[in-house]
Amino acid sequence: MFEIIDVNNGNVDEKGFFCMRSKPKSKGYQNKLAWLKQRFQEDLKLKIIEEDGQPKGFIEYMPSEVAWRGISGNNYMIIHCLWIVGRGKGKGYGSILLEACINDARLQGKSGVAMITSSETWLADKSFFMQFGFESVDQAPPCFELIVKRFDEEPIPRFNVGWDERASEYIEGITILKSDQCPYIEDAVKMILEVAEERAMRSQVIDLTDCKQAQSAPSAFGVFNVILNGRVLTYHPVTKRELNKLLNMSEV
Repeated sequence: MFEIIDVNNGNVDEKGFFCMRSKPKSKGYQNKLAWLKQRFQEDLKLKIIEEDGQPKGFIEYMPSEVAWRGISGNNYMIIHCLWIVGRGKGKGYGSILLEACINDARLQGKSGVAMITSSETWLADKSFFMQFGFESVDQAPPCFELIVKRFDEEPIPRFNVGWDERASEYIEGITILKSDQCPYIEDAVKMILEVAEERAMRSQVIDLTDCKQAQSAPSAFGVFNVILNGRVLTYHPVTKRELNKLLNMSEV
């Protein structure tokens, strides 16, 4: 039997938020926990699906006006993450969580639901969402697609353009723009700074502390941006080997 748990400020300390649940004392986990407690006050929704008391996946979403992605839109619900893990896949749990989000958005009188997808990154592929009436409405470099499910004829969300211009503001060395929306970012930042030190490169970390900063970040993903000499190097955590490879390629 499965159960959907609505996580909120009243039970998040007990239920957690799915990611990094085996490392609740880690800095990344604690950062995300604090971030969530603030976002719950801004109508963020987090639903975890459990089977026989064991969490199998989750969905996180919030209103477009305060979402932490490089998107502009009014009266839409934006999905940050939808993730089903390991043996939970193939049992329909993703469909259940997505339908719960869609129903919630309808009940709140939203004009639709939107999400950033990609066929080339860790993000969900759009094919799953098309089964629920989503359509592709916008693209952003290097491989992001914005998909929406409309409930009415109101204007749809769009990507915030101007990525290159915003990245060009950070012209020397490595700049990391990061938020606490993803608990895995903390370890990624630590590793990047270590590599920068090993290579005698100038580095700096800038914390994104509100949704507007994430919405106007140099990449559509918003919450994590690694910039090298004015250009986006990566927008998601990478391994040390992958980072060194990216840096070597940038020197050619």
